[in-house]
Amino acid sequence: MIANLANICAVLKYNIRDFFWVGFYLIKNGELVLGPYQGPLACTRISMGKGVCGKAASQGETIIVPDVNNFSGHIACSNLSKSEIVVPIINNGNVWGVLDVDSDNINMFDETDKKYLEELCSWIKP
Repeated sequence: MIANLANICAVLKYNIRDFFWVGFYLIKNGELVLGPYQGPLACTRISMGKGVCGKAASQGETIIVPDVNNFSGHIACSNLSKSEIVVPIINNGNVWGVLDVDSDNINMFDETDKKYLEELCSWIKP
C-alpha cells in the first residue's frame, strides 16, 4: 500500500498538474501521521480536528480552501502554500487517512478537482 500511495503522489504532482505539495496522512493512534508525499518538508503529525487535514478526517468530508490565510486554524507547514484540498480516504465507513493537495496559487481547486480526487481516493484500500 505504501508504494502505491507514493506512486499516486508522484503521478498527481508531476503528471496531472504541477501541484506544490501532494501527500497522504494516515490515522495512527488517533492522530494523522505523515505518509508518502511529494514536495517540500511537511508536518509529521496533525491532531484530529486540527487544521484542514484534521477537520476533513474528523468530519469525513472533503474540504476545499481557496485561500489558506482565511481558514481559521490552518496549520502552515510552508508559507508558500496558498490553497488546499483535503479528501478523506474511507473504507467500510471508517476514515483511515486523507489525501492532502496544496497549491502555491490562491483558488486553485474546484468541484472538478473534488469529484476526481474523491473518486481516486475511493479506489484506495488499506
